[in-house]
This record gives sequence, C-alpha cells and structure tokens, in this order.
Amino acid sequence: MVRLSSKSDPSARLVLLAVGTFVLGVDSFVLAGLLPAVAQDLHVSVAQAGQLTTAFALTYAIGSPLIATATGRLDRRVVLGGGMAVFLLGMVGQALGPTYGVVLAGRVLAALGAAGFQANAYAVVGFLAAPERRARALAMVGAGSSLATVVGVPVGVLVGQQIGWRAALWLVTGVAAVAAALCLVLPSVRLPAASLRERLRLLGTPSMLLLLCGTALQLVPQYTVLSYVAPIIGAQGQTDTSVLVALVVFGVALFTGNRLVGHLADRWGGLRVITVGLTVSALALVALWFVRLSLVPAIAALAVLGLVGSFQITPQQTRVFAASGTAATVALGLNGSMIYVGTGGGSALGGGVVAAAGPGFVPLVAAGAALVTLVFLWATAPERQRQPGRRRELDVGPPAPR
Repeated sequence: MVRLSSKSDPSARLVLLAVGTFVLGVDSFVLAGLLPAVAQDLHVSVAQAGQLTTAFALTYAIGSPLIATATGRLDRRVVLGGGMAVFLLGMVGQALGPTYGVVLAGRVLAALGAAGFQANAYAVVGFLAAPERRARALAMVGAGSSLATVVGVPVGVLVGQQIGWRAALWLVTGVAAVAAALCLVLPSVRLPAASLRERLRLLGTPSMLLLLCGTALQLVPQYTVLSYVAPIIGAQGQTDTSVLVALVVFGVALFTGNRLVGHLADRWGGLRVITVGLTVSALALVALWFVRLSLVPAIAALAVLGLVGSFQITPQQTRVFAASGTAATVALGLNGSMIYVGTGGGSALGGGVVAAAGPGFVPLVAAGAALVTLVFLWATAPERQRQPGRRRELDVGPPAPR
C-alpha cells in the first residue's frame, strides 16, 4: 500500500528529488576529470585512483538491498533525508582524508548514503507516476544526473584544476547539504516493505535475474570510458582545458538524450530504445579509438556517446517495473544496485586496460563490451517470449486509453 500526503505537488516533488540525483551525479563524474591529480596527491597510480569509483559502486550495490530491508517500514522522507546526510558525512571524510585508505573509507560511507537516497527516489517516482507517464517521470528525476554532467561536473573539474581536487569535493559537499535540507520539505510517503528473503527470492527468479544482469551490463561500456576520460584525452598531450571541454560536450549531449529518452521509451518500448543506444554507443566507441589522436574528432565521438548514454537506465527501469508486478518496489531497488554493479564493473575493466595496455585501448574494449551486452539482452529479453492471450507490455508503448 502506498500512502502519500494529500497536499503535495507532483512537479515540486520531482524537482526536489532531482536535486538529490544532481549531487550524486556530480560526485559520480567529477573525479573522472581529476584522476591524475588525485593519484599524484595520494601517491597511487591512475588506475588505482580510478578504483575509488569501483569501491563506491560495489558498496552501493551490496548496501542498497540491505538498507532497503532495514528501512522498509519507515517514511521515505526520513530514508531520503538520512541517506543524503550519510552521503554528506562521507564527502567530508573524502575531502579531509590524508591518505588513500581514508579517502577510500569516505567513499564507502558516501556510497551507503547514496544507496539510501537514490533507490528510494526512483521507487517513489515509479509508484506515484501514472503508467503512461512513468518513463517521463523517471527521466525527470534522472535529469538531475544529466544536469550534473552539464553544469556540476565542469564546474567541479574547473575548481579542482584551479584550486585542487579536494576543493571540488568540498563543492559537492556543499550541494549535498542543500539537498539534505530540501528532504525536510518532501511529503510523507510510505511504500510496501519487503524482507531480505523476498528480495533474494526475486533474484532467484531466472527471468528477473537475467533482466537485472542486463541492467549491469548496459552500464559497463560507458563507465569503462568515463572513469578514465582524463587519461584518455590527456594521454594525447592535451591540456586540462581539453579535458574540461570534453566533459562539457559529453554532459550537454547526455542531458539532451535524457530529455528525449522518456518520450521514446513510452512510445517505442524499452528494449527498442536500449538497442539503438547500445548500437550507436559501440560505433561511437570504435570511432573514438580510431580518432583518439585528434582532439576535435575525439570530442565529437564522446558527444555521440553522451547523446545515447541515457538510452539505457530509464528504459531499463520501465522494463523492470513492468516485469516485476507486485514486487516492483523490490525490483527497482535491486535494479538500482545493478546499475552500480555495472558502474563498478566498467571502472574496474577500464582500470585493468589502462594498467595492462594504456588508456588508448579503453574505447575499443568498451565497444566490445557494448556488443556483448546487446547480444545478451536480445538472447534473454522477456519481450521476445510470446505468451498467447497476454499483451507484450514491455516491448510496446503504454496501454491504450480505456
């Protein structure tokens, strides 16, 4: 049973939640533009500095279902605010950390807070939005992450380049404090609670497990490149300004794609949009590998990658929501965990390639990952399993008006 205070404004609610996803989005991307500085200051390799992203992602993935179970009966407003507060403490730990180990511990704490906030934000929106507008509502909250790449990340990277990478983390910390305060004015929302056994039971369903694995795989290609975008661009002798421009262009393209994807998923269905996104991503990544020695073509390839970069999360969320039935709250929480499994997997893969062969080969490996993911999705897609008398809800758009 879903309970919501009657005096809440839906548009305002989405905006408040988008502020939270904005700050988490800035934190996800800003270190990618500052990896060489982070590595130098903490006396580690660039590949090891990149694993801070992996640690964040894996902590989120493991912690999300545990936090959701422990807080299942609480008001979502409390969980959202508490999650952002814990994230805030983790950011302070990172900004003050004198060693790699301390920064890593702060990264883990921030990930636990992010898990408390972000999965609940999408679950609330998924339940409260009308079916025919669900993808657009999810995309609006997700727009916070996209806007982070357009505004937050470039500003954070610029601050980091001019003052130091720790200053960039303090900037994120300040925005997180604002987001935590805004949670106080959110309406009271209670969603159905689920035990850890129910969550594990859902993972034990083969069709759902494959669908969730598909979520993780979709994020691997993009984050293989994004986690190491600075050394990929910087390896060609480019300046810090070139890295900043590349991030701005990527962010603008990602934001543009986010504005399109909700309408496309509602009209065409999630699998079709994801297929287009992965296919174009693979082509853009191969192009990036070919033109990596030329700055302008490389940035153009990153722009294409950004445009279709949002063609995975929102459509996949609609697929998971539709496939899970009454277990949608549990499924969306697990889906959020798998997003971060994919993020961590991409970061780990990129780090391995950088350490073994250098940053120039990262785009080519990422393109291969995109093609493997595409094959997996079509081989396991529940949309392709025809069932007589049952509407193929996931493959087509929203139900016809009654």
